[in-house]
Amino acid sequence: MNHILAIESSCDDSGLAVFSPTEGIVYERTQSQLDLHRHYGGVVPGLAAREHLHHIPLLLKDLQGQYDLSNIDRLAVTLGPGLAGSLSMGIQAAQALAVALQKPLSGVHHLRGHLFSAWIPFFEKNSSTFRSRCGDFLPQLALLVSGGNTLLVQIDATLDIQTLAATVDDAAGEAFDKGAKLLGLPYPGGPEIEKNARNANPDTYSFPKAFPHPEEKKFSFSGLKTSLRYLLEKIPEETFNAQIFDLCASYQQTIVETLIHKTRQLLYEKIFSSLALSGGVAQNNLLRNEMQKLAQECSIPLYLPHPRHSGDNAAMIAFAAFMDPTHTSADVILNPSWEL
Repeated sequence: MNHILAIESSCDDSGLAVFSPTEGIVYERTQSQLDLHRHYGGVVPGLAAREHLHHIPLLLKDLQGQYDLSNIDRLAVTLGPGLAGSLSMGIQAAQALAVALQKPLSGVHHLRGHLFSAWIPFFEKNSSTFRSRCGDFLPQLALLVSGGNTLLVQIDATLDIQTLAATVDDAAGEAFDKGAKLLGLPYPGGPEIEKNARNANPDTYSFPKAFPHPEEKKFSFSGLKTSLRYLLEKIPEETFNAQIFDLCASYQQTIVETLIHKTRQLLYEKIFSSLALSGGVAQNNLLRNEMQKLAQECSIPLYLPHPRHSGDNAAMIAFAAFMDPTHTSADVILNPSWEL
């Protein structure tokens, strides 16, 4: 049956999933710590690790109540990148399970999981022919946008991944969260800024966009955050509440336009068969819509993950282990700074 049980615990979400090459995702559950960390305005590493220690056994109990563990053929776990304490909780649980079930265990790169998550909907519609049809959409230009990463990569026909552009400082998701904090909005900032930006005017304020030229294959969002801070210092407190909606719309539009601009440049430099978007910020509707427009402009398909697979989840880890076993690690050793 070749069922794969995966555990994800790279940051503050505990996840378990089981993937079957014939049935797809047969079990998945993610336990969020959002309510706990919202109080502190961001993820507290020590608390995150403690919560994984609490949640992972409960998830395993839930799995045992819904799924026959004797069907598991192998296990997969996120090795990194991520928070060392959080990763270690998932790794230790996976190692114990592998011993108990007497099944092999491999380590999966967290970012490869995100990148391949955009393929899950296509797999679900074409499971029997998926392997043979991968060549239809490779090489692919993939934009991975999350709280810790902003990358444009090329995925080729052998599933090798080449980084074409990356952030030199803050990631786009981090820019959303830090911008929201400056605006007095709760954590996580991305959804709050998007909510406040609805029906507002995104052209009210002008913010800087870093590295606009094609030869500058990199992103930067720290200057954007600083620009917002300086602008807020000039806005009178009594008028701030009336302006926050346009501020959110303008700030969000700048982040999205920066991402789309660099993606467009690379699409016109090389030939790609498809475009993909993944990572937590892939839930942003403006970004999804602009990526769809860009794909149509270039006459190529766009691959998007299910919203539930945009954030950290174990389904993407199980799918990556199935999709790309040659790039998993048989040495299950914590690697919090593992690079693509």
